[in-house]
Amino acid sequence: VQLQASGGGLVQAGGSLRLSCAASGGTFSNYVMGWFRQPPGKEREFVAAISRLGIRVSYADSVQGRFTISRDNAKNTVYLQMNSLKPEDTAVYYCAASPAYAIGRQDNEYNYWGQGTLVTVSS
Repeated sequence: VQLQASGGGLVQAGGSLRLSCAASGGTFSNYVMGWFRQPPGKEREFVAAISRLGIRVSYADSVQGRFTISRDNAKNTVYLQMNSLKPEDTAVYYCAASPAYAIGRQDNEYNYWGQGTLVTVSS
């Protein structure tokens, strides 16, 4: 499956952005979808994930209550709505797909990755 992330950009602290990730080449509803991010000079970290049918979600503690992951299986797209953004949210954001049934929080559980989209939050 191929993944194409979009929606990144420059935003002031307190602002909002919505990331999208369009999938192609596979049956989208057969994959758990996740968002990860890699801040400058740091390792990639888990942000959020959503189950195949969108019933279950999981968030990193650092984004809980501010970010919302959702998916539209008819459009083969997963979204990450990011509100109340902070400078520490600055990172390259990646979407990823896992054929597992359970939601994973480790990047090695995901087989397919998008190219990343840069989010910069200014103070």
